[in-house]
Amino acid sequence: MRPSALRYYETVGLLPPAGRVAGRRVYPPSTVRRIALIKMAQRARFTLAEIRQLLDTDADRGATRQWRALAERKIPELDQFIQETQTLRNAVADCLACGCMNFDSCRLLSSDTAEHA
Repeated sequence: MRPSALRYYETVGLLPPAGRVAGRRVYPPSTVRRIALIKMAQRARFTLAEIRQLLDTDADRGATRQWRALAERKIPELDQFIQETQTLRNAVADCLACGCMNFDSCRLLSSDTAEHA
């Protein structure tokens, strides 16, 4: 990760301050796992506020319950994102299949076709 991202995560409380060796940040394995969780959660489109909420839960049972609640709320958002991405993918594939490469007169981009998309 970029050092600026790590500094930012420290500033907003997602990561504990790092120890330094020869001016470089050194993290214990628990913090490295926390960074991996943050990255995975971001790829799953969790906000930093949602990630902080998850990481701020101390007790194991509370963290599991918190994760389940956040994940259950996130699944419909991810399903919607997948659907929108698949629609965009199909539109790009349609443009490739059309082959005209003339965006000014392409039938796929005409106002009649675009209204039905």
